[in-house]
Amino acid sequence: MNDNLIIAGKEFKSRLFIGTGKFPSNEVMKQAIIASKAEIVTTALKRLNTEDSASEDIIPFIPESCRLLPNTSGVRNANEAVFAAKMSRAALNTEWVKLEIHPDAKYLLPDVKETIIATQELVKLGFKVMPYITPDPVACKQLEEAGAVCVMPLASPIGSNKGIKNEDMLRIIIEQSNVPVVIDAGIGAPSDAAKAMEMGADACMINTAIAIADDPVRMAEAFAMSINSGRMAYNAGLGVMSDFAVATSPLTAFLDDEQAEIDKIK
Repeated sequence: MNDNLIIAGKEFKSRLFIGTGKFPSNEVMKQAIIASKAEIVTTALKRLNTEDSASEDIIPFIPESCRLLPNTSGVRNANEAVFAAKMSRAALNTEWVKLEIHPDAKYLLPDVKETIIATQELVKLGFKVMPYITPDPVACKQLEEAGAVCVMPLASPIGSNKGIKNEDMLRIIIEQSNVPVVIDAGIGAPSDAAKAMEMGADACMINTAIAIADDPVRMAEAFAMSINSGRMAYNAGLGVMSDFAVATSPLTAFLDDEQAEIDKIK
């Protein structure tokens, strides 16, 4: 069965998106991307400033097999987001953009209103918009209706590694969405990613949990396996939860049968 991820008409074998920030070096980042088998790699536009001689260009360290997904991290409103997206299209010749608008520098939570406005405008301009958003089912439906090619609700605040703290809302988003749901931000361990996939998420976006690990390359591989196993479990059909014990084997009934046979003999 073909179970590949499809976004904006493009097909991907991997359901792991990986970021490029916080790695100890670009070479480690490259090896982690390879180990993750990710096919979509996201980076902030400001990290692609090849004219800054003090900064090493990261593009040569991103495998050619990967689709580079520029994001608008750092913008504060819809106008800035549209401007940043236009810059990324001109610089990288791509209409794909991960839309991030978070004016609050402390918690980096998305501005829902500005994100919806920016999505509407960018879709009109021909962009394939992938918005980072709060775990708000209503907002996610509005983004879908605005033309987003997927929605990317957060599991918990960016870089917190707290895991899935909004499970009920994420389940509603997954259940009612007609576009892929990519769980973005806060996933701190492979078990979190497996849980997200078991819930029915279409993919997970991971950066900090891999980049700051003692061994980012092995952690990237661990996340790849957890996402695959979580997806496999979802497709296999998880067992229904019960509030009480349900025996998997006969309890004492067979003893009653044996006693009945003994009584007959007597």
